Amino acid sequence: MKTFNSIADFYAKDQTFVTIGTFDGVHFGHQKILEKLVLESKKADKKSVLLTFFPHPRMVLQKDVKIELINTIKERENLLEKTGLDYLIIHPFSEEFSRTTALEFVRDTLVNKLNISKLIIGYDHHFGKNREGNIEQLTEYSHLYDFTVEEIHAQDIDDVSVSSTKIRRALHSGNLKTANNYLGYSFTLNGVVVNGKKLGGKIGFPTANINVEESYKLIPKTGVYVVKSSIKNKTIFGMMNIGSRPTVNGNHQTIEVHFFDFNDDLYGENLTIQLLYFLRDEHKYDSVDDLIAQLKKDEKTARDFLQNEVP
Repeated sequence: MKTFNSIADFYAKDQTFVTIGTFDGVHFGHQKILEKLVLESKKADKKSVLLTFFPHPRMVLQKDVKIELINTIKERENLLEKTGLDYLIIHPFSEEFSRTTALEFVRDTLVNKLNISKLIIGYDHHFGKNREGNIEQLTEYSHLYDFTVEEIHAQDIDDVSVSSTKIRRALHSGNLKTANNYLGYSFTLNGVVVNGKKLGGKIGFPTANINVEESYKLIPKTGVYVVKSSIKNKTIFGMMNIGSRPTVNGNHQTIEVHFFDFNDDLYGENLTIQLLYFLRDEHKYDSVDDLIAQLKKDEKTARDFLQNEVP
């Protein structure tokens, strides 16, 4: 897959099969669209193109509303790399670009820049200024500019339509199993290991403090999770706490991972943490001894889960 950071940088000499969208999460439903795009483009001997946008349009057009995304842009790119796409275009979304009409977008971008042969889109797709473009207009323009349009209906898991909104809701409620089922992979957090107060080491549970730099990245519900990470080409398991550490009078949210059977210095390392299982809510204990007792129980529960549930 070759990545371009603007539509202006891309020129297609050969005809392409295209899909469009933010694809936050690259979830099960997105994967079905991309699978179809890649398969059909190969059959037709065309190139597959995903046109996506960053920042997310709502980050530009609704600046007073906090937006949380399932993936950072780098995480999204890494997930898309696995789909077999030929080209990924990450176009900068701006207020100026938002004023592009549906006709201008089809003519100037899809036809003149992407040399489109077929457009494959998800159910109820809207585009262009004020989201004026829809499947009816696309079909009309496809006849005018000689390309075809195929709309894929909403994909279902157990009769529940998959959407990024539902995944965010599941993550906020601690329903990690549902979120991971919808995603088709384990939700991840990426960040650099930074210095903390080293309280974990003093009570027998040393932790790596993870700093997630991207302010728009969704942080799941506070609580304790079973996690895994790849460190120096080894899979290491552990448990992670997201929260303010109320028992030791913490006053801000931290993300701390205690890795099992692992003692190396990780300061400055950039880690990817995969969330496997939600253990429990965060709780304020009456004493540090009570907290230590609970952490020992958490570790046993986590190790039992890993032994019984993880291949």
